[in-house]
Amino acid sequence: MQLPEEFIEKYRRLLGDEAPAFLASFDQSSHSGFRVNPLKAAPTATIDKATGRVPYVPTGYYGTVDGKSLDHVTGAIYSQEPSAMYVGEVVDPQPGERVLDLCAAPGGKTTHLVAKMKDTGLLVANEIFRKRAMVLAENLERWGTRSTVVMNESPADLEEQFSHFFDRILVDAPCSGEGMFRKEPAGIEYWNPDYPAECANRQRKILASAMRMLKPGGILVYSTCTFAPEEDEQNLAWLLATYPDLKTVPIKKYPGMDDGRPDWADNNPALADAVRLFPHHIAGEGHFIAKLQNGEPAAGAVPAPAKRRRKKKQRHQQRSGLDKAAQTEFAAVRDALQPGYEPKRLLTFGDQLYALPAGMPADLAGMTILRPGLHLGTFKKNRFEPALAWALATDPATCPTTLALDHDQWRQYVHGDVVTVESGHPNGWYLLTCDGFATGFGKLVGTTVKNFYPKGLRF
Repeated sequence: MQLPEEFIEKYRRLLGDEAPAFLASFDQSSHSGFRVNPLKAAPTATIDKATGRVPYVPTGYYGTVDGKSLDHVTGAIYSQEPSAMYVGEVVDPQPGERVLDLCAAPGGKTTHLVAKMKDTGLLVANEIFRKRAMVLAENLERWGTRSTVVMNESPADLEEQFSHFFDRILVDAPCSGEGMFRKEPAGIEYWNPDYPAECANRQRKILASAMRMLKPGGILVYSTCTFAPEEDEQNLAWLLATYPDLKTVPIKKYPGMDDGRPDWADNNPALADAVRLFPHHIAGEGHFIAKLQNGEPAAGAVPAPAKRRRKKKQRHQQRSGLDKAAQTEFAAVRDALQPGYEPKRLLTFGDQLYALPAGMPADLAGMTILRPGLHLGTFKKNRFEPALAWALATDPATCPTTLALDHDQWRQYVHGDVVTVESGHPNGWYLLTCDGFATGFGKLVGTTVKNFYPKGLRF
């Protein structure tokens, strides 16, 4: 790999005797991996092809993923680079907490947080760039989460809404990407000697917003996929100097993981509590992770989300709850697919119905939200059509009306074709499954299953 000469000289100076092995690692193959979704059935077809276990992630495996496989399409696995998997383990969110993933796209770390939280509490996944936020929303929908809100805000605007609100915040900051050069060589084209410092300045602004949203006693995890001290130890040193209540939390180091380097910043020994993952030491790409605690927890109730001072135009009218007709239409489908399911907070955007997670404000005016919770479906003329997201978030064991498809029928379904099944089933809505995985909803008429798989996802 042709690395910039300035990059080579920089890391020869910083790494000394280790530099040859470090630089040689860029000519070696990158490592692929995937995580298993513990909230769904075991994806044995993909696990059987794995080349090993990731030792520091209980749900992590080495191996490649077929993006058109049943395991992937139904959200039973997520393709993720092995080093990046350790970030979610370090954040370690607990069930019921309020958690923010501030720079969340494309969603690998977010899905990890959902799994660690057992899809409870509130997880706000934010991404400032809309196209990337759409990818984030799609990946989270496939994972099958009910407790996640996907937002498309700047960190500075987000802090107005959630002052000192979150128990844990992950800032997986946009960075110079040095740690991903061998996996994404195009990143080399953007690198220059001043680029890490430019990124570090942006990262500090993001971190300042994160600190305004972190509760007293809350946990902040800062991570990058770069080797640059400007973006790693030096930003960690800046945090500790700027926010006196912040203290580093030592991170467990597995074999092949390195301490942070105090000598690459201000020599504060606390910087060694961070972890560095170097590709010449571990089977993964380059990563840096730091964990900090914001003083002691404050007494009293958790603050409610604030009212927005700034208003944006709404594309659709937002309304909490349902009128009588809409409630009847929704209940008819719900009683067939998941009787007893009573979302505590329903919200409509235009003709779309969502179930909001606990802890989110009912009034979302002024916020740019792509997914305000679980997408339940769409109101059409005199009927309600359930959404794919609801299907992927449903445990087939809780649904009394399921239809099992074989693999050929599943391929027809994801291609957008009607599916023919044996007679003997009553007409109506069904949760379609394959190998025990929920794949979507279909409406049976006679022996024909009408296909409602979204056109944009068909293949």
